[in-house]
Amino acid sequence: MELVNFRLKAKSLTLKKSVTNPSSVSRRNEEKLLTVGQKDQPIMILILISLFFFGAIATRLAYLQLVQGEEYAQKANSNRTKIVPQAPVRGNLFDRKGRVLATTRLSHSAYLLPRVQIQENWPEIKETLASILKMSPEELQTKISAENFDTPTLVKIGHNLTPGQITAIEENRHILADVEINIDTVRMYPHNRLGSHVLGYTREIDPQELEKLRPEGYRMGDVIGKMGVEAGLESQLRGEWGGILLETDGAGKVVRKMGVQEAKAGKDITLGLDLDLQRVAEQALGDRQGAVVALDPRDGQVLAMVSYPRFDPNIFSGNITDEIWREVQGQGNPFINRAIMGFPPASTFKIVTAAAGMETEKFPPNTVLPTYAYLRVAGMALGEWNRAGFGPMNYIRSMAWSSNTFYGQIGRGVGGENLIQWSRNFGFGSKTGIELQEETPGLIADNQWKQRRFNTDWNQGDTINMSIGQGFTLATPLQVAMMFAVPANGGYRVVPHLQHDPQTYIEKRHNLNMKPETISTLRQGLRAVVTSGTGGRSALPNVPVAGKSGTAEAPPGKSHAWFGAYAPYDNPSIVVVAFVEHSGGGGGATAAPIVQEVLEQYFR
Repeated sequence: MELVNFRLKAKSLTLKKSVTNPSSVSRRNEEKLLTVGQKDQPIMILILISLFFFGAIATRLAYLQLVQGEEYAQKANSNRTKIVPQAPVRGNLFDRKGRVLATTRLSHSAYLLPRVQIQENWPEIKETLASILKMSPEELQTKISAENFDTPTLVKIGHNLTPGQITAIEENRHILADVEINIDTVRMYPHNRLGSHVLGYTREIDPQELEKLRPEGYRMGDVIGKMGVEAGLESQLRGEWGGILLETDGAGKVVRKMGVQEAKAGKDITLGLDLDLQRVAEQALGDRQGAVVALDPRDGQVLAMVSYPRFDPNIFSGNITDEIWREVQGQGNPFINRAIMGFPPASTFKIVTAAAGMETEKFPPNTVLPTYAYLRVAGMALGEWNRAGFGPMNYIRSMAWSSNTFYGQIGRGVGGENLIQWSRNFGFGSKTGIELQEETPGLIADNQWKQRRFNTDWNQGDTINMSIGQGFTLATPLQVAMMFAVPANGGYRVVPHLQHDPQTYIEKRHNLNMKPETISTLRQGLRAVVTSGTGGRSALPNVPVAGKSGTAEAPPGKSHAWFGAYAPYDNPSIVVVAFVEHSGGGGGATAAPIVQEVLEQYFR
């Protein structure tokens, strides 16, 4: 019992001692807390680091979701969708009688998605595919890189595939699994070379053209008009693309069709060309380098337009090998349309000189002038082609025999400014407005032009040369046909055109406000050319023809031959101009028979 009481007293004393010494209790507590804090410090650091990284991740996720969410949604969507484009059917071209000049046929094209480039075996795909499509790997890379990498739209990489190419792609499916072959259309010209310069051709768009035309909805692989009507009327002929939106699974297999937009065909266009007249004009010119133009003088409708050498526009619907290209180019620049290129118009231009003389009233219709073997002006000698002169002449007889010295005197008398102005009144020196982008304006030089070109002033010798269609003057066969239309239709400058739309273009005619006496004198002179002058070989037995010959000096080569005519004389409905480059013959002997053949066909 005493032992128990002793222990209780000892414990009580210990408790009293603890309570009565608070500083010792505080120190122990601090030591205990310090020990605990040292143990928890690494944990706190880890918590702070974790919070930092989780915050950064949350911020990035918010940015991706809120700022770039739409962009990434589109990319994700493009990875499970693809658009199979449907090319529009290009509009047909018809002649004035409804006969097909250009149409389309079904073919096959090869397509790829641009994102195929991320595949490890892309170099192998590129090499294999380029070999099958007969192009360089670099060319294939250019095609596939022209569109955005993540676009869901298939890019055309080859067109007009042959059965052999299709078979080769199928045989290499272990490499070319991503290549798709779809039905497409190819331009076709059923008459081959006939009318090739008017119709032109189509060809796949190149990267430079795509850069310019992309805002108009063009894409790599599109076929566009490159020349002729195909290029000039591209906006009407091309139509609008359509496509099929497909959903695919992870393996690229089609799950469902999500939507279809039908392609819209291009517009069918009727031209004023007469297929029979075009064929005869080409046959009449034959294999002589030159051009033939036939048009209706009443409204400017082009009935035929020929340039030689010609080409077959169908070659551009397939792959052109180096061998094919060398063969085509070896034919003498066949892609130049000489009907709209400038050449010295020679004596056909005397129509303008006569009009300037009469309209300025310096040389009225009843003018009679002496002619000479040579007309010496400003240190130059203008020779008469017969080397003797013709004696006194009026407008009608001088036109019939194409006197150089008569018209040299007219040009000298009216002066350079008047002659230049009347040249422009007739449409020379500027483009006619025909639907052909290749058209050149020719050249009507003046003092400013000569100062820029030669640093010297226009002189009287320049005027004399111009009066007979030589010197600096250049005119296209189409412009010369426009000139003949003026006396034929009673004094109107027409706008040449290829689309068959007579009423619209009658309203576009420009009245030159020439005196009736001027027009009558011109017409009588042109009629005399055929009945009693240099153009007898253009005459028809039952239809009165009026015309004018021209033989242009063209050093260092042989002379050019010209002849232009209209008929019937009393009520003209056709103008025909023939031009033979470096023929070496006179216009009446070389070009007039060509005109006669075309007129015969027209009146037949």
